[in-house]
Formats: sequence, structure tokens, C-alpha cells
Amino acid sequence: MERRVAREFRHKVNLLIDNEAEKDYLYDVLRMYHQSMNLPVLVGDLKLVINEPSRLPLFDAIRPLIPLKHQVEYDQLTPKRSRKLKEVRLDRLHPEGLGISVRGGVEFSCGLFISQLVKGGQADNVGLQVGDEIVRINGYSISSCTHEEVINLIRTKKIVSIKVRHVGMIPVKSSADEPLKWQYVDQFVSESVEGKGSVAGLASSGGRDKEKKVFISLIGTKGMGCSISSGPTQKPGIFISNVKPDSLSAEVGLEVGDQIVEVNGVDFSNVDHKEAVRVLKSSRTLTISVVAGAGKELFMTEEERQREARLREQERQELMHQKRLALETNKIIKEQQEKERLRKLEISQKAAEEEERYRREIEQITAEEEKFKKEWEEDWGPKEPPKSLKTVTAEVHSAPRSKHKIDLETVAHDQLDTDDTDEGIKKQVKQVCCSALTSYPDSDSSCVSLPPDSQS
Repeated sequence: MERRVAREFRHKVNLLIDNEAEKDYLYDVLRMYHQSMNLPVLVGDLKLVINEPSRLPLFDAIRPLIPLKHQVEYDQLTPKRSRKLKEVRLDRLHPEGLGISVRGGVEFSCGLFISQLVKGGQADNVGLQVGDEIVRINGYSISSCTHEEVINLIRTKKIVSIKVRHVGMIPVKSSADEPLKWQYVDQFVSESVEGKGSVAGLASSGGRDKEKKVFISLIGTKGMGCSISSGPTQKPGIFISNVKPDSLSAEVGLEVGDQIVEVNGVDFSNVDHKEAVRVLKSSRTLTISVVAGAGKELFMTEEERQREARLREQERQELMHQKRLALETNKIIKEQQEKERLRKLEISQKAAEEEERYRREIEQITAEEEKFKKEWEEDWGPKEPPKSLKTVTAEVHSAPRSKHKIDLETVAHDQLDTDDTDEGIKKQVKQVCCSALTSYPDSDSSCVSLPPDSQS
């Protein structure tokens, strides 16, 4: 079972990740987790590798590798993903607007995602979430629509029907030339908008309670002390991109990210950068209307840039440290595996040597036995197998003396007559007679004299 799960996990990794370094890092992160059992650290490290929606299925593939007692916490820490579509209906003419902001479009090589929600607004009340991907609007698929086409599609009906699925990630891209990046919802840095009804240019701005007016007199000054920039395609407009400390703009409360919507009665919704600069320089007294923080995510102050750079450097150092630890741990594991392999090899070699020595001793003993057997046969002849001993029970009766003696003599004479030329037979017969007579107590113990050999 475990082998099958590991095999499926490796197949999923090879399918979704092409970079070998990222694969190695992912495996190192899992090995470090099984040593430390620190689940929050594991999820944080995984997010560095699973950094786009196409890789999100890896979270499901990793879950069976997590001990059962940690799986509930793992589900809570990882992004909530859903393949099911959810349909909601919003009133485009509502006084507070739709209550959402979105990012993306086909020109940025990604779908359209909800990046902000107005607390208590329409979208929030019907259950939409930051990180939802908008799949259909008014029954039409928007997978091949640009940002502007989506705006026009929303404006076609009073009641807007939206189908979404939750992904849990948001695209980060300010221009078509910038590489597309993704951030998790809990990592996405964006101001929580309350009461702002804009949909990043997708719907009418129903509520502007964060809009403010400032009055600036440039008489006797060297300038406003701020810079402006045009917004990207998906967020058009004129925005304040920089504010010098202790400048006139700083004194009146202008901040980086504020969108200029009107200057001295001139609408800035559709003006280009050159025209905006001309209007701002056309008078020494300015009445400026701005929407505070409308484009804050597009710009950073110098302090924020430095802080962001420090955070990135810390993350890089931490990642490198973890990488070094993983490499050292991997090196130690490999050394231990090599030692274990050498130990087993040594044991197997000793066992083979011992077996060979035993075989040789057996062969030597067998050869010596064969040699001894051969010498025995040369000296004494082949050995006969031992005969089994049989126990014979017989009754012994005493016989008359004279008759028994006469019978023995008759037997002896008969044997001598058969072969009277063999001297050895005579001696054997005499010995037989003597031994037979001595076995009976009543018989005469003296041997009977045999007659001399007959002449032929």
C-alpha cells in the first residue's frame, strides 16, 4: 500500500514539475518533515514549490504521506480547493456596487480572479471568496476574454449571473511584459476595502466614501512634491506613485496609491499621463479629488520596498539554510546507507569464506576416509556387512553316555573315510570331537584315538 502511494506521488510530481531542482527541494522538505514533524513549516515550504494553480493537486497527493494524526491540521493549513462551480446573482445597479475587485484576463495569460471583497457587500453576503476564479458571466465563458470584454459583458444586464470555483490563489502581474506570478490568499498583500464598490474597473463605482478632496496652493513653493503614473491596462487611471517626505503633498495627506479622479473640475478617468501633467501644472491653485488607496497594490513606498527586499532576502536565506540542512541530512543518510551496505557486504563475504572453509574440511575428511578404506581393503579385503544376531532357544536333554560316544566315533570315521588324504581334516575332526565331548558332563573327556590312515 505504501509503495503504491509513493509511486503515485512520484508520478504526480514528474507530471506537474519539470524543474529537477524543485523536485529535489520538494523531496528534501518531506524528509525534513518526517524528522521534525513540524506541520506549519512543511506547509510553508510546500507553498514555495506549489506556486501556481496547476500544481495545487500536489497537496492532495502529499496528504496520504502525512501521519493520520496530522491530517486534520494539514487540511486546515493547506488551501481549500473545490472543483465544483458555484453560481451567484448580483445587482449591478445596487447603490454599493457589486462589492468585489478582480484581477486577470486573457492578455495576462490567466483567468479572472476575485482579489478583494467589500465586507458586508453583495458579493460577501452571497458567499464569494477572495481567490475564487470567475468561470462564466451571464452564461458566457470568459476563458478567452480580455479584461475590457468582461467589463462590457457585465454591463449588458441589470442582474449579473456569476459562476465561480474556489482556487485559493491570485495572479500578480501589473503589465503584459511582466512575468506572471501567483500568491496564496493568505499571502496576498492588499488593503481590505470597506464600502468600495469598484470591481477593478469592471463595474460602476457605486460608493466612494473613501474619496476625498484636497486643496493645494503652489504659490511660493517649488512644487507638489509627488509623482504620478498611469495605471496598467486592467486598472486604468492616474495614480500617485511617489510622495516626498515633508512635501506639500504629504502635508495635505496624499499617499502613494491614491487615484486622482478630478483636478479643478477636469475628469481624470480617461486622460493619459501627458494630459494629466499638463492639467496639474496649469494652475497655482489646485482642487484635487482622489480615491484613497485605490491603486496601493500597484506602488510601494521606499520604506515598503526596503521592507519587501529584506523579507525576500530573509526568505531566500531561510530557503538556502533549509536547502543546506536538507543536503547535509541527505549526505548523512547516504553515508549511513553506505556504511550499512559495506557492513552487510563484509558479513556476506565472511559467511561465504566460512562456508568455503567448511566445504574444504568436509572434502578433506571424505578423502581421508576413502584413503583409509582403500588401505584397509588392500590389507584385509573388503569388509562384510555385519550379520544380525539371532537368539535361539533350545531345550537340552542329557543323553546316554555309551550311545552318544558311539555316535560321535561313527561320525568321525565317516568323515575320515571321505578324504583320507587331507591331514588337516583329521586334526579338525579330532578337535570337533574333543570339544563336543567336553560339553557334556557325563561323557568321557578323553579324546578317542583315530584309526591310522588306510593304505590305498
